[in-house]
Amino acid sequence: MTAPSCRTCAHEAAPGGLPPRERIAGDDHWRVAHALGTSLPGWLVLIPRRHVTAVAGLTDAEAAGLGLWQVRLSRALERLTGCPKTYVAQFAEAEGFPHVHFHLVPRQVDLPPRLRGPGVFGLLGVGPDEAVTAERMDEIALALRALL
Repeated sequence: MTAPSCRTCAHEAAPGGLPPRERIAGDDHWRVAHALGTSLPGWLVLIPRRHVTAVAGLTDAEAAGLGLWQVRLSRALERLTGCPKTYVAQFAEAEGFPHVHFHLVPRQVDLPPRLRGPGVFGLLGVGPDEAVTAERMDEIALALRALL
């Protein structure tokens, strides 16, 4: 089920398929994509394939896969980026993005203290000149696929 006013649902249904950065991995319930508009390489988003706007609305099958995906992706990010930990957050409050999605953020060793914890969201919503390029996101996507 999709919602016409949801950008995530509209993106999932886009004709021609999604580039590697938008379909890193997935199963019947979840899709993994590189976050757009971030300056942090490897910032991932775990997205339910059906439209759901709150964690409580996940089915038991979706919930069962959620933890597995979070751990698998965190391990792959650790191997790929060398990050000592991965932040996981879920809000689904941005305009046009009410669809539940989980941010998996590789917290690098050299991340400045002001950007640790919730401050890491200062690396999201950056302009095109600061954002990870589409080409780099595709490289990361392919490397993560190999690790998964």
